[in-house]
Amino acid sequence: MPFIRKNLPKGECIALIAGRGDYPILCAKNIVSSGHNIVVIAVDDDVDVEWLGSFPTQSVTKVSVGQISKLLKALKSFNVKFAIMAGQVKPKKLFQGLLPDLKVLRMLTTLKEHNAESIFGAIAEEITNIGVELLDARSFMEEHLATVGPMTPRKLTINEESLLLGINTAHEIARLNIGQGVIVRRGTIIAVEDFAGTDDLINRAGKFNLKDAIFVKTAKYKQDFRFDVPVFGMRTLENLNNANVRYAALEVQNVIILNKNNVLTCAAKSGIDIMGFE
Repeated sequence: MPFIRKNLPKGECIALIAGRGDYPILCAKNIVSSGHNIVVIAVDDDVDVEWLGSFPTQSVTKVSVGQISKLLKALKSFNVKFAIMAGQVKPKKLFQGLLPDLKVLRMLTTLKEHNAESIFGAIAEEITNIGVELLDARSFMEEHLATVGPMTPRKLTINEESLLLGINTAHEIARLNIGQGVIVRRGTIIAVEDFAGTDDLINRAGKFNLKDAIFVKTAKYKQDFRFDVPVFGMRTLENLNNANVRYAALEVQNVIILNKNNVLTCAAKSGIDIMGFE
């Protein structure tokens, strides 16, 4: 499924609203290789400095998470019609040390729930209101998406009942907006993802030193893919290996495997099976 707009003109300038990690770097590379131009708005202190330095100074703006007015001003100054969010913003930055501008303060008073989804949803609405279309964050990243069935050479025999339990549990906690991942073993739920994130989930499960555990990653119920895409990358793979979790099941089309070829190659070498489920 192509997520990029089919009527996006070649050479169109796209504003990349960049967070931390490899996601924005890979996305930018794919945008350019698709024949488009980009400008970058960095919204996290951890955005790769060397990567940002590869762009002309006039094509880069830095803002903090709470500077929505500055973000909107940058989008207007770049005179773009399309933007895409790529990369992680640490959830705690939305709640700890946030220095909101007046627009953010007004926005927060209108929200019934103060969580990452509602806050980013409100930001997305502000971007849309100035005439900038926020693209699906999977755009240009199709080659990195999880696909159906085994994605690594099958080495292990998976417990189908445990896998089904993991998928159903992951869908349920996603529906309740608790998290997007779960680890199960032999019909038992070992740990579920919460606000602390995937790394914490795997580290907690790893303390039990269990064999035959399955890590399941899914998308939230009615996930807004404009600003939130489940990601599986090298760090997650390393954490699974350290926790002795040898099987990962990722929801097809909804989970991005960053540096997919490299991750799958390393998974195979580590004896970790990765599959995609629908």
